[in-house]
Amino acid sequence: MPTARKQQVSLQDTPFYHCVSRCVRRSFLCGVDAYTGVSYEHRRDWVENRLLQLTQSFAIEVCAFAVMSNHTHVVLHVETQKATVWSMREVFSRWHRLFAGTELTRRYCNDEQQEALSSADLNLLERKAELYRSRLADLSWFMRSLNEYIAREANKEDECSGRFWEGRFKSQALLDEQALLACMAYVDLNPIRSGIAKTPEQSDFTSVQMRIRAALKGKQPERLKPFDTKELNSHSLPCHLNDYLELVEFTGRVIKQGKDGIIPVSSGTLLQRLEIDFDSWMELTEGFEYQFCHLAGRLHSLRHCRQTDGMHRIRGTGNAQRLFGA
Repeated sequence: MPTARKQQVSLQDTPFYHCVSRCVRRSFLCGVDAYTGVSYEHRRDWVENRLLQLTQSFAIEVCAFAVMSNHTHVVLHVETQKATVWSMREVFSRWHRLFAGTELTRRYCNDEQQEALSSADLNLLERKAELYRSRLADLSWFMRSLNEYIAREANKEDECSGRFWEGRFKSQALLDEQALLACMAYVDLNPIRSGIAKTPEQSDFTSVQMRIRAALKGKQPERLKPFDTKELNSHSLPCHLNDYLELVEFTGRVIKQGKDGIIPVSSGTLLQRLEIDFDSWMELTEGFEYQFCHLAGRLHSLRHCRQTDGMHRIRGTGNAQRLFGA
């Protein structure tokens, strides 16, 4: 029996989630259809642009992403506290970037007509603002805003109607930094594992390519959640940018057997710090999506999460203990 979405997403346990969306039957998100010869490569731009556009409205950051031929991977960070400090005007402004809103919310955002609003209108606006605020910090609304847009555009181009995605997106809660970094590496290395790219910098439409291009200019991508470059803090991902890029490069070299190069020393240090041995790390980054169900992390993280939501059965404890150690 499928797990209810409310049991898959628990912000009190973790703000980090890995989400996967797959096309239905033979639908092509991107790539070239070998049967018809039709190329859908331009749709990769649709996904990347829409994904990064959504971060300008939602209180959700993108940690990693990869746009594949018939599915997408995204690792997201939900910033609930960020949404709580938005003013009513900012909530409506963010909502209107994506949705029409109502005539009343549009009137409120028009400075010239604000004085004409009654107390009843203002009361209605406050309730509407709280509704929009909660949606703009909601994982399901973020994925809905991404997938529905892509489905409509694809169906319009294909001159057809009906379901484009298999169903609702699959989500995995990343309960600790070990699970987060392993999943991010798994997502960033998808094109290399599938054979459509040879190196991370050649992996088009991935977060790692964006990070590498920005790093060459001494920067980090503005629309991706940043790694820290100096001291770790709560607003950055849990390791240094250079460590992560070297770790991805190192892991990719091992996945692609026979590729020339030297294993970076710093990546080994990071694995030791995460208390994950080499073989376990390779298994995680080659098939993270299939090692866990809806919750991913170390054994004590899984147990703590289950205690929080009152569920007794813990799926994935065997893999958690085997891959992440005690």
